[in-house]
Amino acid sequence: MPVSAVDCVQPALQHTRTQLFTNFRWGQWARLALVGILAAELHVGGCNFGNMGSSWPRVPHKNDSEFLSYFSLPSGWPPFNSSQISEHIAQFIGLIVVGIFVAIVLAFVFLYINSVFRFILFDSVLRRHCSIGEGWQKWRRAGGRFFLWQIVFQIAVWMFFLVLVGIPVAMALAAGWATHLREHLGRLIVGVILAVGLVLLFALTAAVVQVLARDFLVPIMALDDLDFADGWHRLLAMIRPEKGRFAIYLLLKLVLSIAATILFTIVAVIPALFVVIPAIIAVVAGRAAGLGWSVTTISLAIVFGTMLFLLLIYLIALVCVPGTIFFPAYAMYFLAARYPNLDALLNPAPPAVPMSPPVPESPPPFQAPPLPPSAEPIG
Repeated sequence: MPVSAVDCVQPALQHTRTQLFTNFRWGQWARLALVGILAAELHVGGCNFGNMGSSWPRVPHKNDSEFLSYFSLPSGWPPFNSSQISEHIAQFIGLIVVGIFVAIVLAFVFLYINSVFRFILFDSVLRRHCSIGEGWQKWRRAGGRFFLWQIVFQIAVWMFFLVLVGIPVAMALAAGWATHLREHLGRLIVGVILAVGLVLLFALTAAVVQVLARDFLVPIMALDDLDFADGWHRLLAMIRPEKGRFAIYLLLKLVLSIAATILFTIVAVIPALFVVIPAIIAVVAGRAAGLGWSVTTISLAIVFGTMLFLLLIYLIALVCVPGTIFFPAYAMYFLAARYPNLDALLNPAPPAVPMSPPVPESPPPFQAPPLPPSAEPIG
């Protein structure tokens, strides 16, 4: 039975190999990609979108007017006056408010879906079979309890973060550091360094709690049918006597996650090319055909851009399926050594060999009865 975090790597790799490659089924692979997206178990990254614009070539100055004309209003639209500008500003603010509200609602919807799919992923890895419809019906109630935990956790994180940042800022403003910046420059630098350190420590703590919840709280809630409070109580009882082993598990998982992120990011370039290159060709072809920005072209660009983006995410999830299976399996093998209910399902005992009925003893061979003694001769 693997006990340490290092011992659990090989069984998790073997589990992944058996589920995905030994018993390869395209339908299961495709469903696991969707589960990986909704359960937020994708190990790919490294894209720096913030610096993409700096690598674009500079348009010459003589073409600036032509470049800006790409984003100008279509011909035939009347110019705006001041009242129309005010009206459009009000509409723009209203759209922002509606957009924020819709984003919040969608965030809660996705958080609920993510909570249920964490249990579907756990069940898919445990049983080596993925069924989304059956899993939704089976784990919807447990996912609702985990959804409550995620809401409580998010609220607690934001409240603590506001207190952590707000109190030092309020104290600095009350002390007049903002009005007399030069006089308090040294204290301000020290305060900023301490604040950044506290924020980083808080972020690390929150990340550790989130990893423990996803890796260990979900199996305990699933197998023992507990709410998140009782599940945390049981999990903390397991962690207390083995704090060092759990710390090594977290460190090793961080190293494995970094390695997997690098690997799958490189592999994800292939499906990305299948989406990005046709999109670039379509844009260039449209520009060559004389298409400009209008309500119709902007709407089509948004619709097809969204579709291509969703397709890109799914294709990336397809190549990340081995990581989607490996990391939950790694957590399960580590937890199974401390959780008999999970161990019984993950490593079932071999079926007992039925005992054959005892063979009846063969009867002894027939022996003739002894002859009576012969009579003594007379005389």
